[in-house]
Amino acid sequence: MSMQRQVSYRWRLREVMAARGVFTATELVPLLHERGIDLSASQVHRLVTGTPERLSLPVLAALCDILEATPADLVATTAANVAPRKAVAGDAPAPVDLATVRPKRARVRPD
Repeated sequence: MSMQRQVSYRWRLREVMAARGVFTATELVPLLHERGIDLSASQVHRLVTGTPERLSLPVLAALCDILEATPADLVATTAANVAPRKAVAGDAPAPVDLATVRPKRARVRPD
């Protein structure tokens, strides 16, 4: 069996913003707009307070420019080896007799 890698990331936008003196999401809205990124205040708030699953490269580039940071400053990645799960003899489900599970053919009788 081979080892699997489990990768994860941590979104550090709020930390980088604080280090650069930007403390609210509403401060980012006009700065993003200056760079051609038109996001609503609620979208920017979700970007700051949450962890995005998808992020466009123009938005990432604008954030890096605004905060004078690199993508590596905003996204901290980790990876670790994960051993595959071993099956324990008691965990294996009992084999199913398919003859008892399959439906029987219906007989159509005239009334």
